[in-house]
Amino acid sequence: MKKKFAESTRLAEFPLWDRLEGKRIPFSFDLELTARCNLDCRHCYINLPADDKAARKRELTIAQISQIADQAVELGVLWCLLTGGEPFLREDFFDIYLMLKKKGLLVSLFTNACLLTQKHVELFKKYPPRDIEVTVYGVTRETYEKITRRSGSFAVFRHGLDLLLKNNFRVRLKAMALKSNVDELPAIAAYCRRFTTDFFRFDPLLHLRFDGNMERNEDIRRERLSPGEIVALEQGDAERAGSLQKHRDHFIFAAGEHQECRHLFYCGAGNSGFTVGPEGHFRLCSSLWHPDCTCDLKKCALAEAWNSLVPRVRNLTSSDPDFLEKCCSCPIVNLCLWCPAHAYLEHGRLDAWSEYFCQVAHARARALGQFIPR
Repeated sequence: MKKKFAESTRLAEFPLWDRLEGKRIPFSFDLELTARCNLDCRHCYINLPADDKAARKRELTIAQISQIADQAVELGVLWCLLTGGEPFLREDFFDIYLMLKKKGLLVSLFTNACLLTQKHVELFKKYPPRDIEVTVYGVTRETYEKITRRSGSFAVFRHGLDLLLKNNFRVRLKAMALKSNVDELPAIAAYCRRFTTDFFRFDPLLHLRFDGNMERNEDIRRERLSPGEIVALEQGDAERAGSLQKHRDHFIFAAGEHQECRHLFYCGAGNSGFTVGPEGHFRLCSSLWHPDCTCDLKKCALAEAWNSLVPRVRNLTSSDPDFLEKCCSCPIVNLCLWCPAHAYLEHGRLDAWSEYFCQVAHARARALGQFIPR
């Protein structure tokens, strides 16, 4: 039976409620230009084939994007992240990019760099992006193409990344930690730290598909590292281990601290930004796809979504005993991948407990010298 969620009207508890101005102001938004991608990565939670005509037809037009961007600027947004799928698959990418820049927005970009050309370089030289993030799946052709499942992708990735680096753009490199590249991760980290302009990050926690594709979800599960592998990886990276230890008190709070609270959301979803999907769906964060937590910006004004939907979702509560006992008052929930969005993708409920997420959290806690009874 589907769980019922209650709502609280205590807006004073909402993190960005401005008591002086009486309004909340978003700082940024992520714009997923397309769900299509030129790669077919094993772990990807969104990608559709590059030549998916139906997906292309459903994508927002540049006129619709411009209207949403105007509304965002009116709300106070300063920064826009262009992501996907692969943004460069949009034939009108150059027009979209320039349109957003001309509205005064700081524009960042997530790309796999495989489709980047000299034409992009010239555009970015004239109208610089805030920064560009590129994911490094491997530093050898075998590993990279095992993950992307595209022959020849490693060569074009290196070509695109080299274009960015030699032209001195602000590039950030990142990696996903997967079964398919775990043995190569030390080399990936060394490579990224050699070239990235400020920091390198890697993510060992995978969530499931936005579209619920069962076959692709099995691919993702097969790529997940075990809790022990995640801890070994993090403890073997001096920078990551040091950061976890330094900020341990932020990850672990006193038992029972939230015991009287039944709210679902303690994360930053909807606090200072939002996501707009390829078809125009407003979401509090990129992962939150529960139908009660989204709205279609082709039918709903952005201000209505931000000022009405966000507080309503942020104040959802649960009465599920399993959630209240295992997650709501858990002192190590910040060491976990659990959040309402990931719980919904995993089990179809915003307040569902996940054994895998819980195992990861406890393994991390033990590595930090904390034993938390389960």
